[in-house]
Amino acid sequence: MLKNITLLCFSLLCTLPLVAQDDLMSILEDSNDDSETREVTATFKSTRLVNGHTTEMRPSGVLEFIISHRFGRLNEGVGQLFGLDDSQVRIALEYGIWDKLNVGFGRSSVGKILDGFLKYQVLRQTKSGKMVPISLTAFTSVAVATGPGAFLESSIDNKFSQRLSYSYQLLAARKMNSNLSLQVMPTMIHRNYVFTAEDPNDVFALGFGGRYKLTNRLTLNAEYYHQLAEHSDEYYNSFSIGFDIETGGHVFQLHLTNSRSMIEKGFVAETSGRWSDGAIHYGFNISRVFNLKAKK
Repeated sequence: MLKNITLLCFSLLCTLPLVAQDDLMSILEDSNDDSETREVTATFKSTRLVNGHTTEMRPSGVLEFIISHRFGRLNEGVGQLFGLDDSQVRIALEYGIWDKLNVGFGRSSVGKILDGFLKYQVLRQTKSGKMVPISLTAFTSVAVATGPGAFLESSIDNKFSQRLSYSYQLLAARKMNSNLSLQVMPTMIHRNYVFTAEDPNDVFALGFGGRYKLTNRLTLNAEYYHQLAEHSDEYYNSFSIGFDIETGGHVFQLHLTNSRSMIEKGFVAETSGRWSDGAIHYGFNISRVFNLKAKK
């Protein structure tokens, strides 16, 4: 089922026309394109859409420092200042080993989780020559829960391997025109340890996302992850909306989401609140990019 849905989404993306880009920003974005391949640039403003990754890559030698913040739920009321009294943070470093290979490492206060990932760009969308209709990126990560709540008290083995979880994604995106970009994200999460028999070790989901450029420095973003199989009644599908604000070397992202966690294992498989109940978290991501290689 996952395969059929994924193929259908890829087909829809590939059949939509790529609209000509005439504005000045588009010309600047494409100024470094190779004359033969004409690679499409700036499909998204950041390597993150909201919670999840985009097909964007950091070039070789570029280091990105990211701080992600999630506050409590809006439905916590005035006593908790609508969630602002409660906050969780993830701090991460991401580095471009090559233009097509990125590595990253982060630490989340939610669950005291350490995570690392590899991200490889398989295809890059082009506009002429041998046309490639989409950008395609493979993503995999591993997370280890280091906090005392990683196990139930009744857990007997308490092995290190039980603290591990893995995420696998294919990110397929298409820049429709200078304003609109769309992305689909087939996802698999594997958790070595789950708390109840109703929670599956493997969670399959299909994500959808996109961005619309409002100005040259402001975009509207949204993403949604739909779990494809039966899952615990305690968890729900993740939905997030937000804005990207570009200010020089920074990209500042403001958003609303029903997911507290900032890694794939959490927001895809373990989102515990619903928008309809007011279980909405205000959050932001802020990043700073450093070029560690001398310019040629």
